[in-house]
Amino acid sequence: MNEKTQTRLILQNREIILVGTAHVSRESIDEVQGIIRDEKPDMVCVELDSGRLASMTQQDSWEKLDLVKVFKEGKGFLLMANLVLSSFQRRLGQNMGVKPGDEMKAAIDTAAELGIPYSLCDREVQLTLKRAWSSCGFWSKNKLLATLLSSAFTTEKISEHEIEALKDKNELDNMMTELSDYLPEVKKTLIDERDQYLAAKIWASQGTRIVAVIGAGHMGGVSAHLGKIVRGEASVDTSELEQLPPPSLFSKLAPWIIPALIIALIVAGFFKSGGSVSISMLIQWMLWNGSLAALGTILALGHPLSVLTAFLGAPVATLNPFIGVGLFAGIVEATLRRPRVQDIEHLAEDVTSLRGLYRNRVSRALLVFFLSSLGGAIGNFISIPFLTNLVIK
Repeated sequence: MNEKTQTRLILQNREIILVGTAHVSRESIDEVQGIIRDEKPDMVCVELDSGRLASMTQQDSWEKLDLVKVFKEGKGFLLMANLVLSSFQRRLGQNMGVKPGDEMKAAIDTAAELGIPYSLCDREVQLTLKRAWSSCGFWSKNKLLATLLSSAFTTEKISEHEIEALKDKNELDNMMTELSDYLPEVKKTLIDERDQYLAAKIWASQGTRIVAVIGAGHMGGVSAHLGKIVRGEASVDTSELEQLPPPSLFSKLAPWIIPALIIALIVAGFFKSGGSVSISMLIQWMLWNGSLAALGTILALGHPLSVLTAFLGAPVATLNPFIGVGLFAGIVEATLRRPRVQDIEHLAEDVTSLRGLYRNRVSRALLVFFLSSLGGAIGNFISIPFLTNLVIK
């Protein structure tokens, strides 16, 4: 047994073989297939959810994408995060000649070939991303976005040796330590919670001999949680991990702080210097807010009407926290430049390069959504000190 990538556990007369993989590794594919054939377990568990399995196996999974619906449901940032993460893994996999998750698909195919049932044991990826986002404070959200964007467009090449090294415990320990120091909230959601979730689902699976195929980064955590379950120190109930945590009081109030502050400053200007000054303040704020939202749309190479929508919609969106300027601009862009079949088919490939990102109508509409929102937010932050100075001088 390869001690670096496999752990054999005997727990309450059940044998669980944990197989740690790198998600873009040819060696992991061969190893997974070999272990299942040699061990012939009662059950094969894989670190996948139904959504990710569908995207890997169904050719038309992207063709069902309704971009306008995505924007209306407030899932624009979520879709962007999904695309960024998949593009990063896809670029790594291109160097190895494999696709992200091919080792999980190989486990399922091998199990099916041998007549062995399989179980999807990972938490639904959309829920994981939502929990990660909701767990972050303001600065952590910005650090997370910066990390995602930098990983999406990095030109650094990673060798096959470096990919395989990701399965080594020392390499993983260093990575986990860095993630814990940089974004502890995200590490808790993406790693620690999923260790607990995977362990619970693996233990709840049928069979006395189980092969569980999981990312190498989860090996230690899953093994530890399985031990806790057997000792009665942890539960197999995952319901708490399948819900969004209740928002804090600050997160409920935060969307109202900026509009309340802007309105308060304009009202203060009226009482101090009269209506003409407050009207001037209102116009200047609208120009800052709208112009930078429009600039963001221009940087995304948005349609001229999308630019105009961003300019006019930004002040409205600021004063109504339930909507965002990205919603307006993104819907207009997706409507005027409707994604073509080729855009949908090549989306996963196009987002791996800056040129493809702008060429593809789906990713460009997402850029319009993101950059118009970012521009409007920057406009607000710039205008608040400016308006404050007008009131106090």
